[in-house]
Amino acid sequence: MFKFLKRSLKKIEEEIEEEIEKELEKEISEERAEEEKEIEEKIEEEIKRVVETRKEIVKSVKIEKPTKKITISDEKIDEILWDLEMSLLEADVALSVAESIKEHVKEELKSLPLDKSKLSENIRDALKSAISHILKSSSGDFSRVINTEKKPFVIMFVGVNGSGKTTAIAKLAHYLKKHGKSVVIAAADTFRAGAIEQLEEHAKRLDVKLIKHGFGADPAAVAYDAIEHAKAKHKDFVLIDTAGRMQTNVNLMDEMAKIKRVAKPDLVIFVGDALAGNDAVEQAKKFDEVVGVDGIILTKVDADAKGGSALSIAYTIGKPLLFIGVGQGYDDQIPFDPDWMIEKIFGED
Repeated sequence: MFKFLKRSLKKIEEEIEEEIEKELEKEISEERAEEEKEIEEKIEEEIKRVVETRKEIVKSVKIEKPTKKITISDEKIDEILWDLEMSLLEADVALSVAESIKEHVKEELKSLPLDKSKLSENIRDALKSAISHILKSSSGDFSRVINTEKKPFVIMFVGVNGSGKTTAIAKLAHYLKKHGKSVVIAAADTFRAGAIEQLEEHAKRLDVKLIKHGFGADPAAVAYDAIEHAKAKHKDFVLIDTAGRMQTNVNLMDEMAKIKRVAKPDLVIFVGDALAGNDAVEQAKKFDEVVGVDGIILTKVDADAKGGSALSIAYTIGKPLLFIGVGQGYDDQIPFDPDWMIEKIFGED
């Protein structure tokens, strides 16, 4: 998981450390030359008077010499961080996110104490701080939804075909049931018979009510019936599946906007595929423009070697990343925890 991003950041750590060590060595060499010159001048003055005190004078000169603080120019830091930005982009990190991380690291490096014995640790902390800033600004708290008093609480799911949307809905239904909530699922993806069948299978396994119409039926009508059923039966949540609409298909996007008008969801969740990289970010932007996304579920994170989507998607559209998929089981969709991802990126293999 995130192997590419992990390797890239490790390489950058080493490059930054190497460059800073060069600067340190240069400063130390200059410092030594100055120190030796001052010592010699002092000694020449003092030796004329008291030869016996030469060693003590040398000591006093060394003690009195203030330690110079290493400073690195903006130009040099920019040169060092160019590789960082390129590595992030190669890992499918969105440009705006890569720029933010780079600027954060730049500021961290300018203010860090460049103690050679802790140089590697300080550089890693700077990278951690930058990425943690991105992740923590992207995280969301689903507990407020769990504890809502509104019944039924309606959640509409959007996303393109193949993103794992139907499975994500089943996993969330399982999560809600584990928290003592009752669930109704609306099979409003009427453009694919397979989607209805898939939800039927999940509903049986999870023992939740599924509302469906026939293939080609009006998706908005399915959503409406599911909500009415939930009201009549005093159910807690309605989870509405929608067709895997490609964000470039205007007719289907308009149909989704219609579903939203009819269902009036309390929460719209975009389901994105981590393996889609920057495509997932662009999809999220488009869905947000058309229907207004409130939160994100990112699937297949366990299979994502790059990690760019997880870093970028929520930060880019300014909406929280609520859950991530880390496996095939119903329990393998977990609330997003920034510290968990930091550990996966910077922890030991």
